[in-house]
Amino acid sequence: MKKAGIVLEGGGSRGVFTAGILDYFMEQNFYFPYVSGVSAGACNAANYVAKQPYRTRKCMIDYLYENSIYSIKNIVKKKVLIDMDLLFNKIPNDLIPYDYDTFFASDTRCIMVATNCETGKADYFEEKKDKDRLMEICKASSSLPYISNIVRVDNKPYLDGGLADSVPVVKALRDGINRPVLILTRNKGYRKKENESIDVSKLVYRDYPNLCETIYKRSARYNRVMDYIDKLEADRHVIVIRPEITEIDRAEQDTEKLTEFYHHGYEMGKKYFETIKEFTKDCE
Repeated sequence: MKKAGIVLEGGGSRGVFTAGILDYFMEQNFYFPYVSGVSAGACNAANYVAKQPYRTRKCMIDYLYENSIYSIKNIVKKKVLIDMDLLFNKIPNDLIPYDYDTFFASDTRCIMVATNCETGKADYFEEKKDKDRLMEICKASSSLPYISNIVRVDNKPYLDGGLADSVPVVKALRDGINRPVLILTRNKGYRKKENESIDVSKLVYRDYPNLCETIYKRSARYNRVMDYIDKLEADRHVIVIRPEITEIDRAEQDTEKLTEFYHHGYEMGKKYFETIKEFTKDCE
């Protein structure tokens, strides 16, 4: 039995690339029955399942043009650089409303990844009933270490899902997805540099030794996953869409650069669309 699914890498502002691809898919009314995402990928997944094209663009580019989620005031008032309450409360509930009803009514499995601070391992969440819990999961998946607070979901502490599982392709395969499409936000061949610096995590997260271990070994884990994805791609077991222009920074705030990267994603979605339809044509 063939099952199709889409797996979305994170990457902060680089998530606009993924948004462009998914917006093209949504314009074509092309939806996968299985979606998983990490960090910005989790937010993109949520908008995709809610069938809200252009919402990520509105949040990450249009809103940013007039405002900023990065602020010195946040550091003074909340001791974090990024206003996560704005991102996962005010924006979805008031400023750029999120369509919870469509998301909850969807038959699509939507899996969001967050790193459990106690175990140091990835936990995989699904939520189709509780609005507050859904946004807390998105927030947990997107909460970068050092610049965001730990987020509690089901009374457990979590941080960015990319720490433990940057691209949950293995999870998708174990879930029976044998026609996976991966959207990555780094150029082909990118690998993280091995961690050679002082392990700051042991000072900041000294109450969570397993998390510290996960943070310290993140580069090696990420690089192994990229090697595995390259092999799957070479064997034609997956389709991988990556940027083919220079990447933007994780915290990019230049709206022109963000817009260019978004439109590049849109064009890549268009470029790969027929190939993906052929790859998934016999799937459930």
